[in-house]
Amino acid sequence: MELVDRRRGVLSDRGIVSRVPSHRIEHWAPEDWRAYRAVRLRSLAESPDAFASTLEAEGGRSDEEWEARVSAGATSELDLPLSLRHGDDVVGLAWGKVLPNEPDSAHLFQMWVAPECRGQGLGAEMLARVIAWATDLGAARLVLGVTEGDTPARRLYEGAGFRAYGDLEPLRPGSAVRSQKMLLELSAHGPEENRTPPGRREWPRL
Repeated sequence: MELVDRRRGVLSDRGIVSRVPSHRIEHWAPEDWRAYRAVRLRSLAESPDAFASTLEAEGGRSDEEWEARVSAGATSELDLPLSLRHGDDVVGLAWGKVLPNEPDSAHLFQMWVAPECRGQGLGAEMLARVIAWATDLGAARLVLGVTEGDTPARRLYEGAGFRAYGDLEPLRPGSAVRSQKMLLELSAHGPEENRTPPGRREWPRL
């Protein structure tokens, strides 16, 4: 699978094995905001219980807000906004982010693969790219939230070495669906006993 950064050219695949060469992972560019909006809204419609945000909330955003989000992420060294593409179609996305006040923790948001592309290892390849990026930035851990239960997403993260921490929490205010925080300790940062998991916070709804 080719990993493409439109700002820097073709990237090293960091040891990720391509099982589906017809697909590629690209960084979003500022001018891609309409394609990003389309796949983001599709993900929220198809998997409403996978995300803290909702189709209603995101669908109400203006063109200017979508454009500003993608432009900011595409030009920031603290963001890794990824698209999964098959030909001209965008069939998945993921967004890695480091919050300025938490430089030791990278976060994974918006992870989603279209139903017609699941079961091919594509989510694992996007996850591997985010892990490599977070490691290169010097983050001590990668943090995410996943819906409670024995789901394919939960199994994907556990298979990559993530572990659950903290209490289950409502996916969003008023929701009966619960979310589990998970983290991956990144190997370049010493023994696990010297590491501290991030505290409770309100995560950005990217």
